[in-house]
Amino acid sequence: MKAQILERARQLGFDLCRFTSAAAPDHSAAFAAWLAEGRHGQMEYLARNAAKRIDPQKVLPGSRSIIVLATSYHLERGEPAKSNRTPSTALGQIARYARFDDYHDVVAGKLKTLKQWVDQAGGSGARSLWYVDTGPLIERDLAQRAGVGFIGKHTNLISRELGNWFFLSEIITTIEIEPDPPEKNRCGSCSRCIGVCPTGAIIAPFQLDARRCISYLTIELKDAIPVEFRRAIDNRIYGCDDCLAVCPWNRFARDGNLMRLHQQADLDVADLLELLSLDEAEFKKRFADTPILRAKRRGLLRNVCLALGNIGDAETLPQLERAAADPEPLIAEHARWAIQEIERRQRS
Repeated sequence: MKAQILERARQLGFDLCRFTSAAAPDHSAAFAAWLAEGRHGQMEYLARNAAKRIDPQKVLPGSRSIIVLATSYHLERGEPAKSNRTPSTALGQIARYARFDDYHDVVAGKLKTLKQWVDQAGGSGARSLWYVDTGPLIERDLAQRAGVGFIGKHTNLISRELGNWFFLSEIITTIEIEPDPPEKNRCGSCSRCIGVCPTGAIIAPFQLDARRCISYLTIELKDAIPVEFRRAIDNRIYGCDDCLAVCPWNRFARDGNLMRLHQQADLDVADLLELLSLDEAEFKKRFADTPILRAKRRGLLRNVCLALGNIGDAETLPQLERAAADPEPLIAEHARWAIQEIERRQRS
């Protein structure tokens, strides 16, 4: 049955498929300590269902195995320049994973199909649940135990076959499937990811303070971005790839079978002034099928204003002044900060 699941997963477009038991994650205690220290910031959902995350039996009673799948979002294409400005356009950076149709939707259909096949193959009484990133599982821990990859010093999962560029999803099932051997850490003495982090979010090897992470600040944080981090965010408006991009294991990255069909190439470079002009309806239309929609207009335009404050010049001031009068206070406050930053640079 294991071989059949592997073949079916391959047919559906998954790039890796591995298996582990439904025993508690190996680093449950470390996860609990991380929560206790408040390093999850406003991601209250992590604490709210922590009991399930450290005990898969509370997710699916009677579960015996977890199928872990990886979906690559690597594409062989160029990256936009940092802090770049053309004669007519201020450019912003969007994390690679968000330059596709929303992966939750793309992967969900395939995963549901695989889950149904697994239940049928398991016979009468077999039960399974599937999750794409959002389930109450410590998925990187389980993925390492399943042999998909190893947790790097940046706390993300690294695959020897896919590098750093992939999504995880899982099927937890009552069917017993022979587990794969776990992957061991292969970071060695490399610490590139720690040194490159603009905000010092990787406070020690294998320790992340999400409250300092640019991905958290530009996506998960719903309030004003702390002033101490604003300049370090530079022109990043949705997420950050820096710690992933420097990893030497990326030399083994390969294009994904599934996500390549769902790329949104127009998001490779973000026109900040164009984005700043979007009203609510235009924002929803522009990002309807992408992960960026979850930031909402207020969050994305907050980030756009911050980026313009870091890289903009006098030509961007008129639109920032209009944004400073936006009825959304979060946008208006960051627009005022951006204006002050540009004027400060002009005086210096």
